Amino acid sequence: MFCPRCGSTQGDDLKFCKGCGANLFAVRQVVDSKEPPEKFDWSKTWLAEMFMSHQEVARRQEEMERRRGITPAVKRFQEIKAGVITSSVGVGVAILLGVLMEGIILGGKVTPDAAAILSRLWVAGVIPFVVGAALIINGLFVSKRLVELTNRQQPELKEGEQEPQQLRAGDTNEFIRSPFSVTEGTTKHLGSSKEN
Repeated sequence: MFCPRCGSTQGDDLKFCKGCGANLFAVRQVVDSKEPPEKFDWSKTWLAEMFMSHQEVARRQEEMERRRGITPAVKRFQEIKAGVITSSVGVGVAILLGVLMEGIILGGKVTPDAAAILSRLWVAGVIPFVVGAALIINGLFVSKRLVELTNRQQPELKEGEQEPQQLRAGDTNEFIRSPFSVTEGTTKHLGSSKEN
């Protein structure tokens, strides 16, 4: 057997590589448990998604959001939050453009026609402000109705019942310890012996 870490040739009866200490037993278990290759399934590709109906795409999206714990109430909160951020950016852009263009005009090197245009350039900040305001209004009123409808459709819990458990979001920063180690148990006796 070849060691996957250092590439050296090792005997089939060894549990650990003589060169680098890699756990060959675990490698053998993985290789032995490998399943035969499956037949390619076109229904699991992006091509199949292209031909899905709008209802099927919406249903899958809804299912994915449900699995991730994104409820209509969470969506509503995110929409209001996005509206506040967008409208704040719009106000900031309008103020920045107004002050900047006023400074350019007061510099005196601008023709009166150009000054008329530059003095109104702050209006560009109104666009993101209006978009943000629309998101806030939609989140406060329209999405509120969607949350109420969803809450009505879900059965109410009786006294003593618990809400169904949902899986938490995956954390890629988690450290999962390996059950195999080259040094496992080799220094256990050092801590227990006391010299007098």
